[in-house]
Amino acid sequence: MSDGRGAKDKLIVALDVETAAEAREVFAALRDSAEMFKIGPHLFTSAGPEIVREIVAAGGRVFLDLKFHDIPAVVAAAGREAARLGVSLFTVHAAGGAEMLGRVAESVADTAGREGSERPRVLGVTVLTSADDATLAETGVGCGVGEQVARLAALADASGLDGCIASPHEIALVRRTVTRPGFLVVTPGVRPRTAAHDDQRRVMTPEQAVLAGADYVVVGRAILKAPDRARAAREIVEEMEAVSSEQ
Repeated sequence: MSDGRGAKDKLIVALDVETAAEAREVFAALRDSAEMFKIGPHLFTSAGPEIVREIVAAGGRVFLDLKFHDIPAVVAAAGREAARLGVSLFTVHAAGGAEMLGRVAESVADTAGREGSERPRVLGVTVLTSADDATLAETGVGCGVGEQVARLAALADASGLDGCIASPHEIALVRRTVTRPGFLVVTPGVRPRTAAHDDQRRVMTPEQAVLAGADYVVVGRAILKAPDRARAAREIVEEMEAVSSEQ
């Protein structure tokens, strides 16, 4: 069934560019085609928190994808500052464990409550879309991708997080594992049929991801490398709209 949100609301454009000037250019071109923009480690390291503040001040919503993973006190402090930046979503590594996840969830709720701001949703990263069973084995994880995703999604839920990051191929598994209403699944590894997969292995098209139950789909290169970025974004939204109308 449809969740009542339009397809435009489900598209997150990844600002995987090198400079603030490029980010501003992409945001200006796409702000009418998407509601939210992802800022990851590359752009954040280059441009700093000011680019987040700038996009938020201009009316854009920001998904801060820095994948915090450290001792609980450090991640809780980072979450507090993310809340103060005004982001809508941000990520932590679910592999950081229950204490780390619980502390950051509490920190964000406390900060938003005390300062009267909107509370950002905290998402636990499960398994990166570039990883496979062999990658997990290299790091000492003794199970396959599916089992690890399910374990970490359940841990994120039990620790008070608002959702998780999972590839399109694990959306249904997450939905079976976590049945709490409102638990968000944000899905990278989304590529239109005509786009290259690059370094991501577990991918789907936007309409397939929505059909599988994604709340948000993250698209970067397929839009950024298009001759007409706005048109590329609109076509993705139209694909998802066609699917949503059938649900």
